[in-house]
Amino acid sequence: MPEPILSLKSVTKHFGGVTALENISFDVAENEVVGLMGPNGAGKTTLLNIIAGAFPPDSGMIHFKSMDITRHPAHKSCRLGIGRTYQIPQPFISLSVRDNLRVAAVFGQHRWMKRIPDFDIILEMTGLYDRKDQLAGELPILSLKKLELARALACNPELVLLDEIAAGLTDSEIPKVLETISDIRAMGITIIIVEHIMKVMMKAVDRILVLDKGATLCSGTADEVVNDCRVVEAYFGT
Repeated sequence: MPEPILSLKSVTKHFGGVTALENISFDVAENEVVGLMGPNGAGKTTLLNIIAGAFPPDSGMIHFKSMDITRHPAHKSCRLGIGRTYQIPQPFISLSVRDNLRVAAVFGQHRWMKRIPDFDIILEMTGLYDRKDQLAGELPILSLKKLELARALACNPELVLLDEIAAGLTDSEIPKVLETISDIRAMGITIIIVEHIMKVMMKAVDRILVLDKGATLCSGTADEVVNDCRVVEAYFGT
């Protein structure tokens, strides 16, 4: 059986007296799409932050491609092949869309070891090609969310962490998001996605890990999870 591309063992994180994550353990196979679900405050974004190296866990271990990255800072994890998006877009507003991708590519490039990605392919995939010369600060919010994804892909990742990329989209726009996720996977990229829109989770992921109050509540296929009474209780109460 091949080694997982990502492995978490007993990852725990506290903020003061609050336990944000407690003993989180799971593996992600190469080219798998894994969803993270849970009510607000469950620890989903905190978990993405720890995987991406925004801050270290208090205990536990994280391995990426069999390398221990538990204490790696974000820039080092990025250069190893981990890209991510943010719920609130964080572009360089004085740069064009294409130049935002150039900066991301340089940030994610391990010197002499990685190729610069094809920006035109990324811009087409994310629906930004017609806006490539527009300043990021002039983009509407939905285009900014697309730019978040484009910048993550420009880092040339092997694993990409998507934090609510479908939030704010209409029903008619969801199929394009699903198509984009499929395209990313076709590039050989592994995906972990946090999302509240169940249509995305039901159609896009191989399996779902549900968090509640910082702990693992359950995991399984989308059908198994949505029919689990523990998940219903976590979201809606007894």
